[in-house]
Amino acid sequence: MSTKQNNDSIKKFSHIDSSGKANMVDVGNKPQQSRTAVARGFIRLRPDTVKLIKEDKMKKGDVLTVAEVAGIQAAKQTASLIPLCHQLQLSKVDVKTEIKDSGITVTATVKCTGQTGVEMEALTAVSVALLTIYDMCKAVDKEMKIEEVFLVEKRKK
Repeated sequence: MSTKQNNDSIKKFSHIDSSGKANMVDVGNKPQQSRTAVARGFIRLRPDTVKLIKEDKMKKGDVLTVAEVAGIQAAKQTASLIPLCHQLQLSKVDVKTEIKDSGITVTATVKCTGQTGVEMEALTAVSVALLTIYDMCKAVDKEMKIEEVFLVEKRKK
Protein backbone atom coordinates (compact mmCIF):
# COMPACT_ATOMS: atom_id res chain seq x y z
CA MET A 1 0.00 0.00 0.00
CA SER A 2 1.37 3.44 -0.87
CA THR A 3 1.87 6.10 1.78
CA LYS A 4 -0.96 8.18 0.30
CA GLN A 5 -3.37 5.21 0.40
CA ASN A 6 -2.27 4.44 3.93
CA ASN A 7 -2.85 8.05 5.06
CA ASP A 8 -6.25 8.14 3.32
CA SER A 9 -7.37 4.99 5.13
CA ILE A 10 -6.06 6.31 8.47
CA LYS A 11 -8.17 9.46 8.11
CA LYS A 12 -11.29 7.30 8.01
CA PHE A 13 -10.71 6.05 11.56
CA SER A 14 -11.85 8.60 14.11
CA HIS A 15 -9.53 7.36 16.87
CA ILE A 16 -6.35 7.61 14.77
CA ASP A 17 -4.70 10.86 13.72
CA SER A 18 -3.07 11.55 10.36
CA SER A 19 0.24 10.08 11.52
CA GLY A 20 -1.36 6.85 12.69
CA LYS A 21 -1.25 7.68 16.41
CA ALA A 22 -4.09 7.07 18.85
CA ASN A 23 -6.36 10.07 19.20
CA MET A 24 -9.28 10.82 21.49
CA VAL A 25 -12.16 12.06 19.35
CA ASP A 26 -13.35 15.62 20.00
CA VAL A 27 -17.05 15.36 20.82
CA GLY A 28 -17.32 19.00 21.89
CA ASN A 29 -19.55 19.97 18.97
CA LYS A 30 -21.94 17.03 19.32
CA PRO A 31 -25.32 17.73 20.91
CA GLN A 32 -26.15 16.63 24.44
CA GLN A 33 -28.49 13.65 24.21
CA SER A 34 -30.02 11.13 26.57
CA ARG A 35 -28.01 7.93 26.09
CA THR A 36 -28.57 4.40 27.34
CA ALA A 37 -26.62 1.20 26.83
CA VAL A 38 -27.34 -2.35 28.00
CA ALA A 39 -24.71 -5.08 28.09
CA ARG A 40 -24.87 -8.69 29.19
CA GLY A 41 -22.49 -11.52 30.00
CA PHE A 42 -22.46 -14.99 31.49
CA ILE A 43 -20.14 -17.02 33.67
CA ARG A 44 -20.47 -20.78 33.47
CA LEU A 45 -20.12 -22.47 36.88
CA ARG A 46 -20.31 -26.00 38.20
CA PRO A 47 -23.70 -26.89 39.78
CA ASP A 48 -22.14 -27.20 43.24
CA THR A 49 -20.72 -23.67 42.92
CA VAL A 50 -24.13 -22.32 41.91
CA LYS A 51 -25.60 -24.04 44.98
CA LEU A 52 -23.01 -22.44 47.30
CA ILE A 53 -23.81 -19.01 45.86
CA LYS A 54 -27.58 -19.55 46.19
CA GLU A 55 -27.15 -20.62 49.80
CA ASP A 56 -24.74 -17.72 50.51
CA LYS A 57 -22.04 -20.15 51.67
CA MET A 58 -19.05 -18.84 49.74
CA LYS A 59 -16.09 -18.07 52.03
CA LYS A 60 -15.56 -14.63 50.47
CA GLY A 61 -19.15 -13.57 51.18
CA ASP A 62 -22.22 -12.55 49.19
CA VAL A 63 -21.01 -13.11 45.63
CA LEU A 64 -23.94 -11.52 43.84
CA THR A 65 -24.05 -8.29 45.85
CA VAL A 66 -20.28 -7.82 45.67
CA ALA A 67 -20.32 -8.44 41.90
CA GLU A 68 -23.12 -5.92 41.38
CA VAL A 69 -21.30 -3.24 43.39
CA ALA A 70 -18.04 -4.00 41.55
CA GLY A 71 -19.85 -3.55 38.23
CA ILE A 72 -21.21 -0.16 39.32
CA GLN A 73 -17.75 0.96 40.41
CA ALA A 74 -16.24 -0.27 37.14
CA ALA A 75 -18.71 1.68 35.00
CA LYS A 76 -17.70 4.84 36.86
CA GLN A 77 -14.00 4.12 36.17
CA THR A 78 -14.23 3.28 32.47
CA ALA A 79 -12.39 6.39 31.26
CA SER A 80 -9.50 5.53 33.60
CA LEU A 81 -9.31 1.97 32.28
CA ILE A 82 -9.84 2.39 28.53
CA PRO A 83 -7.52 5.07 27.13
CA LEU A 84 -9.69 6.68 24.43
CA CYS A 85 -12.96 6.74 26.38
CA HIS A 86 -14.31 10.10 27.49
CA GLN A 87 -15.14 10.87 31.10
CA LEU A 88 -18.90 10.91 31.37
CA GLN A 89 -21.30 12.15 34.00
CA LEU A 90 -23.32 8.97 34.48
CA SER A 91 -26.86 9.44 35.74
CA LYS A 92 -27.62 5.74 36.34
CA VAL A 93 -25.73 2.46 36.55
CA ASP A 94 -27.80 -0.63 37.24
CA VAL A 95 -26.07 -4.02 37.48
CA LYS A 96 -28.20 -7.11 38.02
CA THR A 97 -27.15 -10.72 38.50
CA GLU A 98 -29.38 -13.69 37.77
CA ILE A 99 -28.62 -17.22 38.90
CA LYS A 100 -29.17 -19.93 36.28
CA ASP A 101 -28.64 -23.68 36.64
CA SER A 102 -25.33 -23.46 34.77
CA GLY A 103 -24.01 -20.13 36.04
CA ILE A 104 -24.78 -16.45 36.45
CA THR A 105 -25.96 -13.86 33.96
CA VAL A 106 -24.94 -10.24 34.56
CA THR A 107 -26.82 -7.38 32.91
CA ALA A 108 -25.75 -3.74 33.15
CA THR A 109 -27.76 -0.70 32.13
CA VAL A 110 -25.94 2.63 32.01
CA LYS A 111 -27.44 6.07 31.36
CA CYS A 112 -26.18 9.60 30.89
CA THR A 113 -26.96 12.83 29.14
CA GLY A 114 -23.92 13.57 27.07
CA GLN A 115 -22.14 13.88 23.75
CA THR A 116 -21.01 10.28 23.41
CA GLY A 117 -22.44 6.85 24.15
CA VAL A 118 -22.18 4.72 27.28
CA GLU A 119 -21.70 1.28 25.70
CA MET A 120 -18.13 0.99 26.98
CA GLU A 121 -19.33 1.73 30.51
CA ALA A 122 -22.00 -0.98 30.26
CA LEU A 123 -19.52 -3.53 28.84
CA THR A 124 -16.96 -2.64 31.51
CA ALA A 125 -19.56 -3.03 34.26
CA VAL A 126 -20.49 -6.51 33.03
CA SER A 127 -16.88 -7.58 32.55
CA VAL A 128 -15.77 -6.51 36.03
CA ALA A 129 -18.85 -8.02 37.67
CA LEU A 130 -18.05 -11.34 35.97
CA LEU A 131 -14.39 -11.11 36.97
CA THR A 132 -15.50 -10.46 40.55
CA ILE A 133 -17.62 -13.61 40.51
CA TYR A 134 -14.63 -15.50 39.13
CA ASP A 135 -12.38 -14.14 41.88
CA MET A 136 -14.84 -14.99 44.63
CA CYS A 137 -15.40 -18.54 43.36
CA LYS A 138 -11.91 -19.53 42.16
CA ALA A 139 -11.10 -21.48 45.31
CA VAL A 140 -13.98 -23.90 44.75
CA ASP A 141 -14.43 -23.99 40.96
CA LYS A 142 -11.48 -24.54 38.62
CA GLU A 143 -13.76 -24.93 35.56
CA MET A 144 -15.38 -21.48 35.44
CA LYS A 145 -15.70 -19.89 32.04
CA ILE A 146 -16.65 -16.29 31.26
CA GLU A 147 -18.73 -16.24 28.07
CA GLU A 148 -20.92 -14.10 25.90
CA VAL A 149 -20.06 -10.55 26.96
CA PHE A 150 -21.89 -8.38 24.45
CA LEU A 151 -23.77 -5.14 23.88
CA VAL A 152 -27.52 -5.79 23.91
CA GLU A 153 -28.55 -2.30 22.83
CA LYS A 154 -27.66 1.36 22.79
CA ARG A 155 -30.05 4.26 22.39
CA LYS A 156 -29.88 8.02 22.11
CA LYS A 157 -32.60 10.64 21.92
